[in-house]
Amino acid sequence: MTDKFISIEGVARRYPGAGGGTTTVFEDLWLSMARGEFGCVIGHSGCGKTTVLNILAGLDEPSEGAVIVDGQAIEGTSLDRAVIFQSHALLPWRTVLGNVAYAVSSKWRKWDRAKVKAHAQKFIDLVGLTGSEHKRPSELSGGMKQRVGIARALSITPKIMLMDEPFSALDALTRGTLQDEVRRICLETGQTAFMITHDVDEAIYLADKIFLMTNGPGAVLAEIVENPLPKDRGRIDLHRHPYYYALRNHIIDFLVSRSKSFAADATDHDPRNVPTVRPGLPELAIASDAEPPTDTSWPGLARPSTSS
Repeated sequence: MTDKFISIEGVARRYPGAGGGTTTVFEDLWLSMARGEFGCVIGHSGCGKTTVLNILAGLDEPSEGAVIVDGQAIEGTSLDRAVIFQSHALLPWRTVLGNVAYAVSSKWRKWDRAKVKAHAQKFIDLVGLTGSEHKRPSELSGGMKQRVGIARALSITPKIMLMDEPFSALDALTRGTLQDEVRRICLETGQTAFMITHDVDEAIYLADKIFLMTNGPGAVLAEIVENPLPKDRGRIDLHRHPYYYALRNHIIDFLVSRSKSFAADATDHDPRNVPTVRPGLPELAIASDAEPPTDTSWPGLARPSTSS
């Protein structure tokens, strides 16, 4: 049985429209993730990606339905759910250490200053900012600011890390470095993560599940793509994997063509039973929910030696 650590159940979001009507961003949305999974939502602007994230964060309320996290319905914001925004959202008058420590002391109010500092320092070290503890945001590069945001989010040991296109404003080199950092941290800590992105390659590299949304308004979750690439995939050899182009082409085909005609083509679409696909894998593996076979010819998939 799947561990539904995050369960979005029949959620809708509507806003008042002109002339007394309403605008439906999406409705009857059903989506679930297991503990420790990394999920990415992809879709065109206006499909409600950020709205879903805000509802998960408790920053917005659904018009209908419920969101359950770890067995409890979400009611408002909580330090169990940390958000990393597109902008770093740091306090400009506080140092790197001060920004992270502020989050730590907000969650553990009875801790003394030394304990707060030691805990904050652990996460500053984790994101590679050792030596920059006393710098203020104005003294940091864009990538360093986002590292502080990641450290701050992780420092409160959240149940879910929510990310709203956190790397979109960064240059390609910095973006790649931070993607590596986030992936390493999530693998090492078992962190559950939910991310919005427009970058197909970013989703392929980071996500275990990729949720494909149709065009809005009135968007629906069309498909759940389970990433068939190995958990220990590396950036350098990603494109050499035999499933990579099947996965990438499947997502791009959806964004370019199928997302626009989905409502007309899928008349029998059931929001409660959204199809799950694993591009590149044979039908038998999809039907039996089997693990992807290991291809030892690809460097990133080499099996460990069993010799003693």
